[in-house]
Amino acid sequence: MPPDPDLNALRLELARLRAARGWTYDELAARSGLARRTLIEIEQGRTIGTLKTWHALAHALDTPLDELFGALCRGHDRPGPGGG
Repeated sequence: MPPDPDLNALRLELARLRAARGWTYDELAARSGLARRTLIEIEQGRTIGTLKTWHALAHALDTPLDELFGALCRGHDRPGPGGG
C-alpha cells in the first residue's frame, strides 16, 4: 500500500514558489488564469485543486510539474527507480 501524499508540503511549496518570485495572489492569478480565491484556498489547505489547476500553476511559475508534485513524497521515497 502506498504512503499517503504530503498535501501540506505541496501547498507550502506553492506558497514558497509564489513568495520567492515576490508575487501576490493577484499576480499569480493573472499569470495562471486561475481565480485569486482558488489560490488562497489551495495555500490555506481548504482545497487541493485539480490536475488542470496544478498544470496552470506549473506553467505560471515556470516550474516542472514533476518538481512541484515531488513535494507530495516528502517524508518517504518517491516511486520508481532509485526512489525506494
